[in-house]
Amino acid sequence: MCGISGEARFDGSRPDTAAVERMTGAMRSRGPDGEGLRPAGWVTLGHRRLTVIDLSDAAAQPMTREDLGLTLVFNGCVYNYPELREELISAGHTFRSTGDTEVILVAYAQWGERFVEHLVGMFAVALVDHRRDRLVLARDRLGIKPLYLAESPARLRFASTLPALLRAGEVDTDIDPVALHHYLSWHSIVPAPRTVLRGVRKLPPATLRIVEADGRSRERVYWQPDYVRDPAHAGLTAEDWTAAVGDALRTAVRRRLVADVPVGVLLSGGLDSSMIVALLAEAGQHHLQTFSIGFSGRDGEAGDEFHYSDLVAAAFDTDHQRIRLGDEDLVPAVRRAVTAMTEPMGSHDVVAFHLLSEQVARHVKVAQSGQGADEVFAGYGYHQPLVDVARDAVADAFAEAFFDRTHDELARVVGPAHACPRDASREVLAAHLAAPGAETALDAVLRLDTHLMLPDDPVKRVDSMSMAWGLEVRTPFLDQDLVTLAAACPPEHKTAQGGKGVLKEVARSVLPAEVIDRPKGYFPVPALRNVDGPVRDLVAEALAAPAARRRGLFRPEYVAELLAEPDRARAAAGSNKLWQLGLLELWLQAHGID
Repeated sequence: MCGISGEARFDGSRPDTAAVERMTGAMRSRGPDGEGLRPAGWVTLGHRRLTVIDLSDAAAQPMTREDLGLTLVFNGCVYNYPELREELISAGHTFRSTGDTEVILVAYAQWGERFVEHLVGMFAVALVDHRRDRLVLARDRLGIKPLYLAESPARLRFASTLPALLRAGEVDTDIDPVALHHYLSWHSIVPAPRTVLRGVRKLPPATLRIVEADGRSRERVYWQPDYVRDPAHAGLTAEDWTAAVGDALRTAVRRRLVADVPVGVLLSGGLDSSMIVALLAEAGQHHLQTFSIGFSGRDGEAGDEFHYSDLVAAAFDTDHQRIRLGDEDLVPAVRRAVTAMTEPMGSHDVVAFHLLSEQVARHVKVAQSGQGADEVFAGYGYHQPLVDVARDAVADAFAEAFFDRTHDELARVVGPAHACPRDASREVLAAHLAAPGAETALDAVLRLDTHLMLPDDPVKRVDSMSMAWGLEVRTPFLDQDLVTLAAACPPEHKTAQGGKGVLKEVARSVLPAEVIDRPKGYFPVPALRNVDGPVRDLVAEALAAPAARRRGLFRPEYVAELLAEPDRARAAAGSNKLWQLGLLELWLQAHGID
């Protein structure tokens, strides 16, 4: 796991090495173990290294193979690199290192642009093909690893974080009205390729981009599972699906053990992270290091789920650590978390992940986490009612359950200079849901959740907060083979038992029933969910700051209304409308965007 950066020039001038150095330096936390810079003709590449696989200097980046005419920087982990290495050796290739970086480079030499289809893992890749005079950019199938882009006719810059691009300079930091519309409609989610800034885009998940030396480029999506029933699965019973999902999940968990350092688990006490602990123990991993976090309760609402995480830790004899924090820890943590965000993220558990990652990184460099299970296996409350919704009525049903604000309401929220004249969020939603390849209404929503929304909410949240502390987090529920299998699984098996039914059946053979049948929980951070106390003061200060007044993102009367009547700030899925506004201003101000 690392941070990558680079600049390509299309006008015959040399790349700005100092700009690449600034981008690379801005990502020190993502790769505290080493740094590299490599001019490669019309492209200069930068890298920050977190040593997890092949800890030697032989795996340092940027990595060049002169004999192959290739230079590479890479962020992530290729879990099947040992198998690919053997396959490539059998094809006549040689290696100078023992890690996954060189395997990617040699895979490109062997398979060309189709190299990415052989990789199992999470990755963002920038590869210079000197012989063909082209730059190859690629992002993993589920968008677990980010890649941000700032383009002009003469230049392309790219980096693992948006703030790194800002550090390079010359970025158009005007607010994108369409992205703002998405942000305020979808719990602060801005799907690829947009970001909230007009001058920064991101490569979408499962996308390969080829950039020629003259600036021409082309993209292709190299993976998209079908959310339809496969005739090959005809006749499978519920028990058969349970067995198939269980086998795929066990494979996913084992894949994510590949490392030359210990691997821990972020144990929330929920079903998903508890299953990972159970399956790792089943695979022979003894005395796992596990970690849970809790906060102060508020008005009868618990601030932790230690009862369940303790139960799982005791059942599997893990080396477990509870991390409890008080409200006095929260406001300083909010400021640090906002600075660490690659984009503004309004979910209240972002700060919890930031604080948890800080503690976990003191003990391990790699941890597994349960993110993605709800999107892949229909775990959210709005999923179950969709079973009875007609395929052509899904957009209305999803919008009613998911949107924080309608387009008409946004006219009362956004300042005139930043208003989007059309219902851009509904347009994107309708187009995605109507696309072929999804059989039922629920299939269409799960596809949207998994491939459009998830990369820019829980996945981005985990990467951003964990890498702020040099911690690599791996997500077995986003294994490409497991996701493909789940896409083909009949919806009724996923919505059973109140959601994630097929996962719960897998869990019954390895987990206590109390963990499986418990009410669904989240990272509980009451002070952020309610936006009260010192957090409320922080938000009010940000929205009244001179930079906020100059920017004019939000109508003052709307902000005043939310501050005066906090109960009106509650939005869909437990989000908070006031926190969304304040968080965006906090992020813009933290990164010096006026």
